[in-house]
Amino acid sequence: MQFKHLLAFCFFALTCLFVQPALAQNKVITGKVIDKKDNSPLIGVSVGAPGGSGTLTSVDGTFRLSVPASVTSLNFTYIGYKSQTVALNGQTSLSVSLESASTNLNEVVVIGYGTQRVKDATGSVASLSPKDFNKGVIATPEQLLQGRVAGVSVTPASGEPGAGATINIRGASSIRSGSSPLYVVDGVPLDNGGTAGGYDSGAGSASARNPLAFINPADIENISVLKDASSAAIYGSRGANGVILITTRKGRKGAGIQFGASTSISNAAKTYDLLGRDQFLKSVAAVGADATAVDYGGNTDWQKQILRTAVSQNYNLAFGGASNTGNYRASVGYDDQQGIVKNTNLKRFTARINASQSFFKDVVKFDLTSLYSNVKNQYAPITNNAGFNGSLIGSAIQLNPTAPVYDANGRYFNINGYDANGFPVGNSFRNPVSMLNQIDDRDNINRYLNNLTATIKFFDGFYYKGNIGVDISRSLRKTFFDPYIVGFTDQTNIRDFNVPSATINGRGILQYNELTSVTTEHTLNYDKKFSNNSQLTALVGYSYQTYKNFYRSQFGWGSGGKYLKNYDQFQNHLAYPVGDSSKYQLQSYFARVNYSYKDRYIVTATVRRDGSSRFGENHQYANFPALAGKWRISNESFMPKGGFFDDLALRVNWGKTGNQDYPSYASLALKQLNYYGTSTTPLNAANPDLKWETQTAYGAGLDFTFLKGRVTGSVDYFNKSQKDLLFLQDLAQPAAVNRYWVNLPGNVRNTGVELGLNVSAIQGKDFSWDISYNMTLIKNRVENFGNRNVITGNIDGQGLSGAYSQFIGNGYPLYTFNVPVYSGLDANGFGIYPNGIDAATPQGSPLPKFIAGLTNNFSYKNWTLSFFLNAQTGFYIYNNTANAFFYKGNLVSGRNVTKAVAATNENPLNSGEVSTRFLEKGDFLRLQNASLGYTFPIKGSAIKSLRVNFTGQNIFLITKYSGLDPEINTNKERNGVPSRGIDYTAYPSARTFTLGLNAGF
Repeated sequence: MQFKHLLAFCFFALTCLFVQPALAQNKVITGKVIDKKDNSPLIGVSVGAPGGSGTLTSVDGTFRLSVPASVTSLNFTYIGYKSQTVALNGQTSLSVSLESASTNLNEVVVIGYGTQRVKDATGSVASLSPKDFNKGVIATPEQLLQGRVAGVSVTPASGEPGAGATINIRGASSIRSGSSPLYVVDGVPLDNGGTAGGYDSGAGSASARNPLAFINPADIENISVLKDASSAAIYGSRGANGVILITTRKGRKGAGIQFGASTSISNAAKTYDLLGRDQFLKSVAAVGADATAVDYGGNTDWQKQILRTAVSQNYNLAFGGASNTGNYRASVGYDDQQGIVKNTNLKRFTARINASQSFFKDVVKFDLTSLYSNVKNQYAPITNNAGFNGSLIGSAIQLNPTAPVYDANGRYFNINGYDANGFPVGNSFRNPVSMLNQIDDRDNINRYLNNLTATIKFFDGFYYKGNIGVDISRSLRKTFFDPYIVGFTDQTNIRDFNVPSATINGRGILQYNELTSVTTEHTLNYDKKFSNNSQLTALVGYSYQTYKNFYRSQFGWGSGGKYLKNYDQFQNHLAYPVGDSSKYQLQSYFARVNYSYKDRYIVTATVRRDGSSRFGENHQYANFPALAGKWRISNESFMPKGGFFDDLALRVNWGKTGNQDYPSYASLALKQLNYYGTSTTPLNAANPDLKWETQTAYGAGLDFTFLKGRVTGSVDYFNKSQKDLLFLQDLAQPAAVNRYWVNLPGNVRNTGVELGLNVSAIQGKDFSWDISYNMTLIKNRVENFGNRNVITGNIDGQGLSGAYSQFIGNGYPLYTFNVPVYSGLDANGFGIYPNGIDAATPQGSPLPKFIAGLTNNFSYKNWTLSFFLNAQTGFYIYNNTANAFFYKGNLVSGRNVTKAVAATNENPLNSGEVSTRFLEKGDFLRLQNASLGYTFPIKGSAIKSLRVNFTGQNIFLITKYSGLDPEINTNKERNGVPSRGIDYTAYPSARTFTLGLNAGF
């Protein structure tokens, strides 16, 4: 891998070599080309002198062209726009507005290592600009595109601010390794680490927050999704789950100062319909229990005690500009997002500088993107796998409503009372308000993302580009348990170390994580137009990346009668640090050729060879080729001019991509040193033959435009199959180790059809109506898997130890629910299981078969109105919350239930077994987003522009699911195998209304 050093030397040496002949007899014309409708810059517009030389506009719509002094006009042509000839009239700087002739071909999409016009795209690439993004309170980038792109499914883990999300592009494919797409921000591939989850301190463990929360959504200019293998293969080893490219805003001429501010109010969209005091006591008596024994004299709505009306604020300030040789944009942003659960929030500060400068008449150009981000999270004790006592949500929904918040002595009410020293005793019930106020859990994450690019033009159409990107994340999470907390009297085992109970002793936990990623890339690019209306675009490149992750944790507790009352007092009581650190390297060679013949036949060929230190020494390198073609049928002579179709094109594609998202060192024999450093435990056996998980995909698409550009769209078919599945396999015992990583036989196949449609329904002088619709039909299936069944989907609750609900087996979709059939209650109130309580059978999939989104945009003079609906059907949710808490037997022990459960004839002795009783259809239709805006007509003022808007999020939901929200995915993995579609005491979803203002100066 020493080749990288030679290329790094070349990178700097070449910046000193340039040749630019003087053309004294010529004159230089500069300018900018924009869309007449919305003033957005147009990229790739052909600018030329009649019969002479020409150029293309850059990413910000600007151009620079040297022409003979005799030239008096320039021609501007762009597919999808009306051509225009502009007289110079002695001018050397122009501002040109082009009028759209069609609405899809004019777009330029960002692809791997460059951009491409839609008309030239052979792969399936979706592109979103700010006008397409979801509006309102946005914590992470994937929320901007949720429901907006065909084939892309975004399922949040919960409603918590900054919660993680499960993102699948054209279906789920991996069994054990990572399934998230690759994110590339301004050319820097990201590692999705950098945050720490919550330790299990007696109420379950919590997932880490979304690692992409460091990106300010207001800075994003474009999001492109590379969906098929032909477009994603340029990223080879990490493209199997798709690629999401994020491009941030650049400086533009006349941009000036931009300011934005918004205030939002959020409430829980839905809460559990629980019994109130009087209903509870009557229901307890109805099941034959003594209601007076569980009447503690209070009348408490515990959900109201932990929920709130959240107020969030957002501020963004940016300024920038551009000249003929460069541009710059600087921005700062601040978000304060309160969660609807008390003591939860996300605070984010970002500062960004994007700058570009060319020298020596555009021979040398430097581009810099630099970001600093600070994210501070505060957490409530809401976890994925709490026992029957529950974490915060579980405690609140089952706690006796007659229990007061405080007792007569002003202490947090504890059903089991207090000891002589004033400490709460017992742990059978927990006080949710005590949990909120006596657990302090916060983190602080600093992230630095920098990328410097140098471009050297040797001659027109041939240039070198080299860049170095550095991504550094440092996070510190501190968790403190007050010694007087109610209900945490059990010891906890943390990394095989017995820690005394939090109650009486108090507890402090520190987690530190540092992630460093360095990327160096070099490409040679060639772009040549031929006289027969053909064009060749090619690149070759080299990439080298290193990732280092350093994690450690410490924990402490009070001792010797010292009951520590805040985290800082634990500094002298922390145990020795423990943790895991890792690193890996990627080395890649890649090439891509795109050839367009007479603007009718377009072929793209890509190949990438990747080497990863994560794999066995016999298979560290792998090749990822791809091939795609496009036939623009509408340009054929047999197609009538001025006919029905403005544009019609057929695309076909095939390619291979890889997945290496699994633990470092997994191919090696690993041992772990014990806490005291006196012995080791074998963790993993060596497997030198461990190789890449590989996806092979093919598909076809049809792009169309008709009615003079008023209707555009595309239809795609895809078929992709993942093989050599990475998996942590149990070894038959006795053996030196319990497990080792292998490539399982079999494959996971996803097939489907996508439709994207854009309609300009009305185009009037004052009024317009645009419609966008996307839908995906998808089928997921495990094939050639033999008789192997992999179980996952843990189910938690009293009496459910070791229970699970899902399996991965041959012929079924991933994560298929595998539970006994329940067919109601018999005359005595006991559950009926026709095949027996132990006869688990496949019952349905948590993966949607149909996904759709519908956007309507209206404009009337200075007013705009938009609303966005999204839907999913054909999937199931397992309601683990109901399984754990909502059955009549809970009333006997003085725990609350829902009104629906209390109204049944269920026998209080009936057990709550895992079964189809708690398996529900998740189909839903949601009004996800609606926005009303007004732009003030301002002229001759220091204020260039002023706009106000009012936005609603999660406005209504139509579903038969009995839980809070069917769009949920609590992490219920088993032995590291992911789960899907299980709902367990998750953070509730919010309904949010936002008032925003944007001004330009």
